[in-house]
Amino acid sequence: MAKFTREDITRLAKEQNVKFIRLQFTDILGTIKNVEIPSGQLEKALDNKMMFDGSSIEGFVRIEESDMLLYPDLDTWVVFPWTAEKGKVARLICDIYTPEGEPFGGDPRNNLRRVLKEMEELGFTKFNLGPEPEFFLFKLDQKGEPTLELNDAGGYFDLAPTDLGENCRRDIVLELEEMGFEIEASHHEVAPGQHEIDFKYADALTACDQIQTFKLVVKTIARKHGLHATFMPKPLFGVNGSGMHCNLSLFKDGKNSFYEPGSDLELSDDARHFIAGILKHAPNFTAVTNPTVNSYKRLVPGYEAPCYVAWSARNRSPLIRIPASRGLSTRVEVRSVDPAANPYLAMAVLLKAGLDGIKNKLTPPAPVDRNIYVMNKQERTAAGIIDLPGTLLAALELLQADEVIVSGLGEHILEHFIEAKEIEWDMFRTAVHPWEREQYMNMY
Repeated sequence: MAKFTREDITRLAKEQNVKFIRLQFTDILGTIKNVEIPSGQLEKALDNKMMFDGSSIEGFVRIEESDMLLYPDLDTWVVFPWTAEKGKVARLICDIYTPEGEPFGGDPRNNLRRVLKEMEELGFTKFNLGPEPEFFLFKLDQKGEPTLELNDAGGYFDLAPTDLGENCRRDIVLELEEMGFEIEASHHEVAPGQHEIDFKYADALTACDQIQTFKLVVKTIARKHGLHATFMPKPLFGVNGSGMHCNLSLFKDGKNSFYEPGSDLELSDDARHFIAGILKHAPNFTAVTNPTVNSYKRLVPGYEAPCYVAWSARNRSPLIRIPASRGLSTRVEVRSVDPAANPYLAMAVLLKAGLDGIKNKLTPPAPVDRNIYVMNKQERTAAGIIDLPGTLLAALELLQADEVIVSGLGEHILEHFIEAKEIEWDMFRTAVHPWEREQYMNMY
């Protein structure tokens, strides 16, 4: 990631004819928010003096304590390539502070910084994340609203003309590259209308910023093609849902702490303890990594989404897979995470779970190299394989009972996250769905 000084930004704003700057941040639910200022206010923003009403943001503060300050992270400066030549728009991602100059406990980005400091206290210098976010493309109607009509009937790695999303994907890649992303792959996914664009790993904070930027670019460019991009985990019944596999690794002074030549699978003790921590806490962090009612429609057998807590170096049915690359590329792939997750919160709880395994020297169970989807309940029980929670409600209950995961969110975020998600569950529970009418209207 490029490094910028205050002088760099003021100079670039003038040179690139930037007229507006979006001061961007993320709320507890993972929604991107921003305060847009004219370029004449840039100096004030760089002085950390831009204030906004936090009481209007989901899960932030009550109305009587509403004032919040935006502290721009200078290294996140980027000019949106698609904005008008006569007046471009730039972006700075911000941390949120209280008027007293303290990091705000309800800011997901600040919260991840806090957990990263805990990691550093254990002697690790870097936590890397390589995300693999998937999305669907649907056609828009004449009013510009999304339909349920997919833009293609392609399958995994298909080419045009079957993959009609190819041109849209290419434009997304070009925009991302112009914004500094290093794109590694772009392809059609398994389901019709489903796509994946992979970008190079980075330190966790930068990678989470990139995920949020990625979502914004994908949605913006898709609309230019007359399409609606959605990161909803399971928009259609009967096909694969969208995941966001997370490739994780810990480093000490430039060396991958998960790699140990000569050991079994060339995995270090730190890697095995980290895996054990993830497996131990997996059911309890699922409310954060899979945070919507719809997330649990994806976590079912038969559609390549992991719904069982196990690990393997060989097959893709368990929760954790160890990709074949070794050396600096040795990593743990957590496959349950979906793209509806707030990436800052997801990384905070995944890191807390892994670090708990390292601190307590937890031992993972034996790897499961069979296809878990074809194992029956008795076989899974005998192998020590448990299920992930089946609903958002069950996941919320498990979350609140796990002190490690609770501490990964902090008191403020936990309280407001639980409140928002219990409301979401209750709205789903009390709504009458089309399936019910189809099943019961004539029968009763």
